[in-house]
Amino acid sequence: MAFGRITGWAIDLPERILTNAELSEMVDTSDEWIRERSGISTRHIDGKVSEMSTNAGKAALEKAGVKPEEIDLFILATTTADKVVPATSSIVQNNLGLSCGAFDLNAACSGFVYGLVTAMQFADSGMEKILLIGSDSLSTFTDWEDRATCVLFGDGAGAVVIERTSDHPCFLGWDLMTDGSAADLLYCEHGGKIVMHGQEVFRRAVIAMENAANTAMEKAGVTSDEISLVVPHQANVRIIDTAMKRLGIAKEKAALVMDTTGNTSAASIPLALIDSIDSGRVKQDDLLLLVGFGAGMTSAAAVVKWNSAGN
Repeated sequence: MAFGRITGWAIDLPERILTNAELSEMVDTSDEWIRERSGISTRHIDGKVSEMSTNAGKAALEKAGVKPEEIDLFILATTTADKVVPATSSIVQNNLGLSCGAFDLNAACSGFVYGLVTAMQFADSGMEKILLIGSDSLSTFTDWEDRATCVLFGDGAGAVVIERTSDHPCFLGWDLMTDGSAADLLYCEHGGKIVMHGQEVFRRAVIAMENAANTAMEKAGVTSDEISLVVPHQANVRIIDTAMKRLGIAKEKAALVMDTTGNTSAASIPLALIDSIDSGRVKQDDLLLLVGFGAGMTSAAAVVKWNSAGN
């Protein structure tokens, strides 16, 4: 029996980089204040989901050596679609020359893990090749006069190709959850800007990440000591540090890219994952814990056994 594994990956970031120094000229803030409270120094802005997704998707297909016509399903995790209708996945599908089913998946910052769970279910049940992209353009909906939120968000895309070519399971355990009672803590109305109640989001995010991670590890039959790398949602370094402490995992095991990307919603976990892969931090048979939270309030975690050798 064959199982799904990640065979190709790539990212795309907009050219425009916004520094903390530039933000300090827009609102009452400073580089020191931003870095101390969020861990962010710069972020990429002025991106468009369809364009970033197309670039990342094309590069991921090339990395995997997969032709567009071979893809059986395309999933686009995004909360900032180009338009209300049609789904941005339709635009990207056409740009990439795919001939398969395609749909948008909106679970906010948990979207990539939601998409990964979905893709792996399709792969393990017989679908051969799937393209999954996490892509968001939060700068489009950022209130640049709100210093509590404008310092946090950025744009980006991360893409992975999943192929049914492993002879052992790579997707070991997962957890998906939503607490709709917290939906009003982080939201954006049609035609509006992002509103966030930061302190309460912080509190709930830590708990959501801890619960999701523990459930995923329990389902996978592994302990926190066995985890080689944690790939968390890149929202805030203090949230990550607190969650890692509660999980009993050394913070040095966390994959971090928020310093240069900020919070990119559904793109943040794939950006951190791919950075770790490309830097050689991820080794064959490593156990990876992907975990995040987002507006909704959604949460998601997955334990993945890395298989780069295809066996």
